[in-house]
Amino acid sequence: MLCAPAIAAARPEFEVADIVRDFGEAFRRTHVVTPDQAEVLRAIVACRTPALGGHLDVCASCGLERPSYNSCRNRHCPKCQALAQAAWVEGREERILPVGHFHTVFTVPDVLHRLAAFRREDVFDLLFRTAAETLRELAQRHLGAELGVTMVLHTWTRDLRFHPHVHAIVTAGGLALDGFEWRSCGEYLFPVRVMGALFRGKFLAGLRGLHARGVFATFGDFRDPQAFDRMMAKLAKKRWVVYAKRPFGAAAHVLAYLGRYTHRVGISNHRLRARSGDLVTFATKNGAVETVSGVEFLRRLAQHVLPKRYVKIRHYGLYASGNVDTKLARARALLHSLPPPIEAPLREHEDDPGRPAWKNQLERLTGTDVDRCPQCLVGTMTSRPLPARVDSS
Repeated sequence: MLCAPAIAAARPEFEVADIVRDFGEAFRRTHVVTPDQAEVLRAIVACRTPALGGHLDVCASCGLERPSYNSCRNRHCPKCQALAQAAWVEGREERILPVGHFHTVFTVPDVLHRLAAFRREDVFDLLFRTAAETLRELAQRHLGAELGVTMVLHTWTRDLRFHPHVHAIVTAGGLALDGFEWRSCGEYLFPVRVMGALFRGKFLAGLRGLHARGVFATFGDFRDPQAFDRMMAKLAKKRWVVYAKRPFGAAAHVLAYLGRYTHRVGISNHRLRARSGDLVTFATKNGAVETVSGVEFLRRLAQHVLPKRYVKIRHYGLYASGNVDTKLARARALLHSLPPPIEAPLREHEDDPGRPAWKNQLERLTGTDVDRCPQCLVGTMTSRPLPARVDSS
């Protein structure tokens, strides 16, 4: 995949790649770096550099010439997500239902963070499964229906600390269990306290199952035989908070909103604020910033590298792949007979049918026309092979 040159027009003063170059060696000397983490750090450094090859972009109007280097396509790279997001949104357009959707967030308490870091895949899988089961059970109980759900895993806070949670985009209604009608759920999904209590019960039951199978046998915190039971008792007393936002938008708005979550990484280059000596400053939230050493920045960044091939975007209920041609198709047919939700304008211009769909998607999502010359803003950029490198030796 080749990078889109215009995306870099507002390139920040320095990037995550620069921090990896400057502090990567010190980080590797002082921390245990997994093969997956090492691969991600290498990809971030190589992304859009001559190391990956590329082509020459030439403006037919003003004559601007500049190299455009290939992207690393790593899902953790802050420079590769705009194109990946556009392609993903394009692929989901035919599946999203023309109804409002809720944004719901399921979070595990901080008591579980060390355990989640120790057995990532097991705890992350449990988080996905119990969140989906919570929504499914409540939909059957309160609506007698099956929802459409898309979930994406995030593991970070704005200051890059470890904080596993899943964002769920949930249809504002579902297909009746007998398949003969669409049942809307109105302004609210389900009571958040009920969701939190049910989610807690299911998650704790899942933890007991994992513990009984010996999944946590080598976890240092459980060397004391009573430690697991103490942790479970503490978790049972906590109120587990589930966040739910009112339904928003129609299909196009849902996709644009969801795309921002599916391809978000722990930190973007545009949140980096300053670099002085061995310190890095980056924006957190509400106008605040945090300053840490370059090595600490990389430690925080690396802890959010997911295991290779781990699926961080999952679909449930009507949106599950096994239901696309059956229940999802039935729900869509039923919804055609209902008044459609109000579709506010999402774009300022019509798509150009003469160019690839991903370019149109990218322009709608980011406002970037990858074919427009960033210098004269009039000409169209065309691709040519990079000039052959001359060996001065």
